[in-house]
Amino acid sequence: MPGRIAASLAATRTCAQETGPMVTRLGTRVMNRMTRWRRQAPKPAIGRVSFGDLRRLEPISRRWGYDRGRPIDRFYIERFFSQAADSIAGRVLEVGDDRYTRLFGTDRVQRSDVLHVTEGNPKATIVADLSRADHIPSNTFDCIILCQTLQLIYDPAAAIACIHRILAPGGVALATFPGITQRSDAAWRDQWYWSFTSASAGRLFGDVFGHNSMAVRAHGNVLTAISFLHGLAAEELAAGELDYDDPEYECVITVKATKPHTSEAAL
Repeated sequence: MPGRIAASLAATRTCAQETGPMVTRLGTRVMNRMTRWRRQAPKPAIGRVSFGDLRRLEPISRRWGYDRGRPIDRFYIERFFSQAADSIAGRVLEVGDDRYTRLFGTDRVQRSDVLHVTEGNPKATIVADLSRADHIPSNTFDCIILCQTLQLIYDPAAAIACIHRILAPGGVALATFPGITQRSDAAWRDQWYWSFTSASAGRLFGDVFGHNSMAVRAHGNVLTAISFLHGLAAEELAAGELDYDDPEYECVITVKATKPHTSEAAL
């Protein structure tokens, strides 16, 4: 069965290059069929597991997959920001650079600020440690983007309290957290203090914003977790394999938290 499906998939990919959209749709159906088979595949007997290229003590890539394509965590991160794009508007603060402000905010953004923890970042308009940033004015930003940031802050609860303070009423914080991941970045390895789960991320934001003012979601499954740990790229997996979420394998955690207006907070 899997051999026939794989053969059909390979043939469909070849034909799609020659015959266009109709066969591409057929290819999508075949890939989805392959994904369903993999999800329901029988478990191999003990001692009969075939590890193939994954039977190795070193990962295939120590660069999260950047050297092979788009990293798997970026697939989930960018999908999250795309789905929340309407909130990336007005005055926007992003940590590190303005990549996602520009990519997803487009003409909705009236002013873009970049925060960095130390001097020397040419894109930074604000230098601050979010856990002690009293010099940033309150009620300032309509949206704050924190992409894979809070694991690098020793006091994330204080940072989230600051984020809440500097958001304008009705403003939105969009945060992503690494779950199952490599820690290969030499520049930040010594400041990588925490690993998060959807439970801890939800509790941290919910305690400050209110649990009814936030949404938390975990993304990933056992295949994407293994692939991401090895540094494979998102392009090396099928769409159905990336889209399937198993709550026991959290590769990326996302949070969307809204600062209530004063009247809402009083309710």
